[in-house]
Amino acid sequence: MLMYLLSIMFFSGALSFVLNRKHLLMMLLSLEFIVVSLYFFIIYMFKKHKLWMFFFQMIYLTMSVCEGALGLSMLILMVRMHGNDYITTFSFLW
Repeated sequence: MLMYLLSIMFFSGALSFVLNRKHLLMMLLSLEFIVVSLYFFIIYMFKKHKLWMFFFQMIYLTMSVCEGALGLSMLILMVRMHGNDYITTFSFLW
């Protein structure tokens, strides 16, 4: 039952990432939702197989926090340079 819920969380995050390609903030939020769902999946699998690897979970959380901080800093930089977070208005992507 929990496995189905985790897969629904992952695919809804992926679907929102694909559908909300216009705003960078919505893309970052959906990526963070995918990261959280994968973290819950890792915890579930470790507990299911009776593996207690807290070190790996801490490394995953550290990397996901670094990824979120990098995404937010890129968002702030783009908003300061261009005035909005629309992906289509950036000329360096075309």
